[in-house]
Amino acid sequence: MSDPLDKATSKAPTTLGEGCLSRFDPDDLDAEDGTEFPGAAELWRREHGKSEPEKE
Repeated sequence: MSDPLDKATSKAPTTLGEGCLSRFDPDDLDAEDGTEFPGAAELWRREHGKSEPEKE
């Protein structure tokens, strides 16, 4: 085995660009990539609805 990464169980999608402009190729992404988080909007509202702690 010449490449030690050949045993990896997951692989990152292809990327476009270089350096700080690097991003995943949207044409290479599918339903298996990313994460499902149906409660994200509710969590955002709950966390941002909290008042700032008062300074003493």
